Amino acid sequence: MATLAQKSTTAQQNFARTIVVDFMWRRIVHRWLPAMLIYALLVGGALFFIFPLAWMGGTSLKTVEEIQESQRDLVPDDPQWQNYEKIFHEASFYRSYFNSVFIVSLVLFGTVTSVSLVAYSFSRLQWKGRNVVFALMMSTLMLPYQATLVPQYVLFYELDWIRTFNPITIPGFFAGGAALIFLLRQFMMTIPKELDEAAMIDGASPIQIWWFVVMPLSRPAIATISVFLFVGTWNNLLQPLIYLQKPQLYTLPIYVAQKLNFQESPLPWQDIMAASVLSIIPIIVVFILTQRYFTEGITLTGMKG
Repeated sequence: MATLAQKSTTAQQNFARTIVVDFMWRRIVHRWLPAMLIYALLVGGALFFIFPLAWMGGTSLKTVEEIQESQRDLVPDDPQWQNYEKIFHEASFYRSYFNSVFIVSLVLFGTVTSVSLVAYSFSRLQWKGRNVVFALMMSTLMLPYQATLVPQYVLFYELDWIRTFNPITIPGFFAGGAALIFLLRQFMMTIPKELDEAAMIDGASPIQIWWFVVMPLSRPAIATISVFLFVGTWNNLLQPLIYLQKPQLYTLPIYVAQKLNFQESPLPWQDIMAASVLSIIPIIVVFILTQRYFTEGITLTGMKG
């Protein structure tokens, strides 16, 4: 009898152990394994995109001899911080930095204000021919930028705007950018119209509704288009190169491009990478500060037709 009882107890223990093992295995397979795979993919993708930045930062601290070596290490043995000190002693660096900040500030202010007004008109106001005008505006997305480059240059030349900031800054005050208008319009359409009606009952005008009701609720979308504008304007090389034509007006991308002097051998890649690192720092800072609104704006935009 004792032997039978021991066998029965052992069988029950084995059965319970089997159930526990099966439960843990199912939990690992169905919950932990997919999460681990997702995190592994995210970490791998992050490393893939971070590597160029790390390589650029490491190269900016190397000597010419280390750059020319066939076996290149990501981090130099003896960081050459004087590569950055040399840039900080150049007056053209500070001038180009200020020019870029000045242009970006004007473009952000003018474009965000004008684009938000146009998007508000397309999304919240009822007027005859609205859909036709919106379709015409969206059709401009099919027109390549290169096709308008020469007519724009002729126009700005006739206005005597060449060698000034006007060709880069002033067009932003006239709602340039159909894609930005579309993005902001789609977001504004998700805001309940009852808020506009309540504000109108209180005596608010359309401009007051735009400023006090719609704009505060559109912060995620505004942050999104602001990041797009900031990155596009800050890294813009073609327009400043065409229109400015004066060293005193050059922006940071032109300053970095001037470091690529093909008449110098070997090429000063350490100086080019150091200037590039300094040029992307504002972009990283802006994205970190607006990341929450940026991701929210991308997620919510277009949820309503």
